[in-house]
Amino acid sequence: MAKVTIYTTPTCVYCKMAKKYFQEHGVEYQEKDVAMDLKAREEMIEKTQQMGVPVIDVDGQIVIGFDQEHLAELLHIQ
Repeated sequence: MAKVTIYTTPTCVYCKMAKKYFQEHGVEYQEKDVAMDLKAREEMIEKTQQMGVPVIDVDGQIVIGFDQEHLAELLHIQ
């Protein structure tokens, strides 16, 4: 199983869509709320050089935004 981390904010619609997608496909993930967690925010910015969410890290592969096709490819979801 891939190690998945999603950087989110509470009001982000695309973050909610990504988490729902993961739940529907049984993908375990760690969520980091960058609105409340300064360390997570700095970590996300260091990885991506940007402030937009969601940022999804799949085994070190960064996906910016909810790119369902790319996520399906990385997670081997049909």
